[in-house]
Amino acid sequence: MTQPKADKKPNIIFLFSDTGGGHRSAAEAIIEALDLEFPGQYTSEMVDFYLEYAPFPFDQAAATYAPMAQIPDIWEFGYKLSDGKHRSKFVQKLLWPYVRRGVTRLVKEHPCDLFISVHSVVNIPLLRGLPANRPPYMTVVTDMVSTHAFWYNKKSDIVFVPTDEALQRGISFGLDPAKIHVVGLPVADRFCHPVMDRAKLREKLGWPLDMPIVLLVSGGEGMGPLEETVRAISDADLPTALVVIAGRNQALKERLEALQYRHPTFVYGFVTNMPEFMQAADVIVTKAGPGTISEAFIAGLPIILYSRMPGQEEGNVDYVVNRGAGVWAPAPKNVVTTLRRWLNDPKERSEVVEISKSLAKPEASRVIARYAMAMLGKIPFEDVPLNV
Repeated sequence: MTQPKADKKPNIIFLFSDTGGGHRSAAEAIIEALDLEFPGQYTSEMVDFYLEYAPFPFDQAAATYAPMAQIPDIWEFGYKLSDGKHRSKFVQKLLWPYVRRGVTRLVKEHPCDLFISVHSVVNIPLLRGLPANRPPYMTVVTDMVSTHAFWYNKKSDIVFVPTDEALQRGISFGLDPAKIHVVGLPVADRFCHPVMDRAKLREKLGWPLDMPIVLLVSGGEGMGPLEETVRAISDADLPTALVVIAGRNQALKERLEALQYRHPTFVYGFVTNMPEFMQAADVIVTKAGPGTISEAFIAGLPIILYSRMPGQEEGNVDYVVNRGAGVWAPAPKNVVTTLRRWLNDPKERSEVVEISKSLAKPEASRVIARYAMAMLGKIPFEDVPLNV
């Protein structure tokens, strides 16, 4: 592996794709941590390998992600068809002739001192296409539990995973246990600060102070049965205020705003102050995305999971439910039942809050950033606490 020259700033390439918001968010969180820990000591580039280097039709992956995600059966079929030790090798071998030129061009056009991958698909072809004297390669797994086989490449120098389950899956694929570490999922620094005074936050946001706040989210694209769930909670006449985030789905936002509600309800589109929303809320109702779950842990929110991506997010549900940090409520009536139970039994809700807090790993981004600089020879590896 190559090492950067002492007289220049090392350059880090982040490999991602906008197939879901989690990959970009993870890369940006690590870059932010690098800026906080090592300001001015490195340069970086974010490379969307699908968009910039994949041949047709793979270069359309980002544009077709949201529509495909709305067809669960097709998504699950593709996900599971390519998963598994032998199936994944077969798929990668089949695709290599089509992606080889793009991989070669990516390596040529983006010389660097370290690769950090936050996407599963790129790892096998890129590590295959890199020369023998390649830069070090770090993989940051952004799926919590149901981690695809593509994440795990024995040639990767270090693999960071969010959970023990993801670690054991990596070992089952033949990874050296010394090369894989549980650090959590990288999230933005603004989620990781101590909780502000809840009453002051609610005053700032214009939310009521005298009733519980239920926060409903469905990812940046507004996916999942959000509208049906909001209707069910409103019709149940529960003594709560609702805060609903429709993301970039403008049509959904307009439909939600047109509804008549029995209790205070606040409808938003895409927001940039989600940490404040989480810190001011009492319960979160969300699809089973790993980023939102990790952020909810840090905020200490009890979690109601009402939607999931088949295959990819199934393990996330098991993780939350089996540890007692929340429930799986796949129908609006299940969400209502859980909310009514938690509202009637504050003790149970408090117990779930404490479990959620115990699962938080707010240091993940900074640990990954420190390890990256250690790989570049900027700090000793002994200065990187891997047991966070």
